[in-house]
Formats: sequence, structure tokens, C-alpha cells
Amino acid sequence: MEEQHKRRVRYKGTHPRKFEEKYKELNPEKYADTVAKVISKGSTPAGMHISIMVKEILDILKIQPGEQGVDATLGYGGHTRKMLDELKGRGHIYGLDVDPIEIVKTTERLRKAGYGEDIFTPVSENFANVAKIAEKYGCFDFCLADLGVSSMQIDNPERGFSYKLDGPLDLRLNPQAGISAADRLLELSQEEIEGMLVENSDEPYASEIAAEIVKKIRKDKRISTTTELRETIEKALEFLPDNREKKDILKKTCQRVFQALRIDVNSEFEVLESFLNSLPDIMNPGGRIAILTFHSGEDRLVKKAFKAYKQLGLFSDIATDVIRPGAEECRNNGRARSTKLRWAVKA
Repeated sequence: MEEQHKRRVRYKGTHPRKFEEKYKELNPEKYADTVAKVISKGSTPAGMHISIMVKEILDILKIQPGEQGVDATLGYGGHTRKMLDELKGRGHIYGLDVDPIEIVKTTERLRKAGYGEDIFTPVSENFANVAKIAEKYGCFDFCLADLGVSSMQIDNPERGFSYKLDGPLDLRLNPQAGISAADRLLELSQEEIEGMLVENSDEPYASEIAAEIVKKIRKDKRISTTTELRETIEKALEFLPDNREKKDILKKTCQRVFQALRIDVNSEFEVLESFLNSLPDIMNPGGRIAILTFHSGEDRLVKKAFKAYKQLGLFSDIATDVIRPGAEECRNNGRARSTKLRWAVKA
């Protein structure tokens, strides 16, 4: 039976605004010119992810043909593809991702680019369990972990990661496991919500926001959407004077609250600690490690672990200073601005 042609979603006006309407950006291979224009303006095309600090990572990892490595956070596969290029057709990379939606798309993208099963293996696994992968396939010569949420997840309103887009308040990296952010808020007391906001994002208005969230849940039984949470945050900050600074404060507060909730829902600090605990055992002698972090809590954990392993003699060298993306990269990709890169070498 011949497959029927499916018409694309139509939109009002001259430019698509909704995620599902951006048919050109969602098919980057087909509409390269449109994607290039979006990137040239310093934006990330819908459904895509621009890899951060690629040159710096490759300089750190010093990948040689024949080596075995792991991309602990596969995502869109941009970093993976550059690392695969360094192997020159010899060696292997294992790409881990807990997101069942994106790992399929990325694997298909890499296969089409010519990276077959002989050189690349996708693994549907949380990087907290990287030791299981090393146990099965052997230790690694290089390892990358990019702890940022992929732009594909942020831009898709169905995933509930962004306060800018209306969608279900979900925030799970794996929507097939665990509970949504909306359900998680029902489990927490006002004191626990406040503590979460402080611990996960250093939120200065944690007390006011926690109180307003609990008030909203008592009234409506639930905060079900991203818009409802954003409006609750705005209501909590009504006491701020109406001036030019308020808009920026609201934006940054929303970013921090959504970040804190995402970290809690996905147990991100616990996952990172498990990954860091595994590093000395999964790397071959001389193995190189690069980790990209995006907020102070993550960076503190990485810095502390690397320093401890160096003192124990398990790592021969570590980054003494954090590496930041250059000004040009930050101009071209706004999502790179908060990035910090640290590296280590196994003794």
C-alpha cells in the first residue's frame, strides 16, 4: 500500500512561531540555508543542538586512531561526530543517552553520516551507570560528559523544559521513567521546595516562590503546565518595583526555578556523583576526561572529585583553572555563555 503524503503543519503570517511549524529548522539536512541563517544570528535552530567548545574538547582528549572512548551524554551527537572523525575509521565510541526519543534520532543521523556499528554504538543508559558499559566493553582512552540539556529538549514544548513555551510541566530527560515535575511538586512541602531552589540554583527568592507554589497547589490542586509555573513565579515576585530591571529579574528567576526543578526531577546531582565515582575505574592509564558543566553546583562537584583523585594519585594531572568559551562562540551561541570545562588525566 502506497504511503500517503502527509502535509506539513500550516501557520499564520510569514514566519512559523510554534515548534511543530518550523518545518525547515526541524529538517536541517534538507534546509541547510535556513539553518545557517538562524545560527548566524546567534540563535539555535528548533530541534537542533549546537555543540559547545568543540576545539577545546578535542585539544584535551587528543584522540588517536584505534582508541576506545565514551560520550557519556550523546544528545544531538555533535561532539560524538567530531570525536569519530578523529578516529580516522579505527577505534570505537560508545554513546550513552537516557532520552529514548533523541537517541534514536541521533543514531539515525550518525548512521547516515557513515558511522556504522563497527565504530559507533549507541547505549540507552544513564551515564550514572557508565561502569556497566566499561565492564561489558572494556575501559576507555577518552571520555566526554556534556552536562547541559540539549536544545532539542528545551525547544520542544511537549517536554516542558522551558518557561517560554506552554506545555506540560514534565522536565524528565526520560519521559518514560520516574515522575513529572508537576507530580514532584505535589510530594514536596513548602520547606522542601525552598531548600530545593536554594540548593539546586542558588535562588535568592526561594522563600517567596515556595510559598506561592504551595498556595497555588492548595487552590487549584496542581501546577500542570509550564505557563502556570511561570505565572506562579511572577505572582511571587509582584512585590518587586515595576522598573526596567524587573523584566530581567523575572527572566533569570524563571530560568533558575526551572533548572532547580529539572535537577530534582532527574536526580542530576546524584547521577553526576555516581559518574564521578566511577571515573578512576573506567579509564585506561593515561586516559583523558573532559566535562562540561553549566552551573556552579555541577562545577563544584567536578572540581572536588578531580582534586581528590589527584591527591590520591589516581589522576596524574587535572585542570587548575576552569576553561570558558571564547567571546566569539558566546556571540554565535547564547547557550554557551554559562559553560565551564574541566579536564583530567588518569594516572
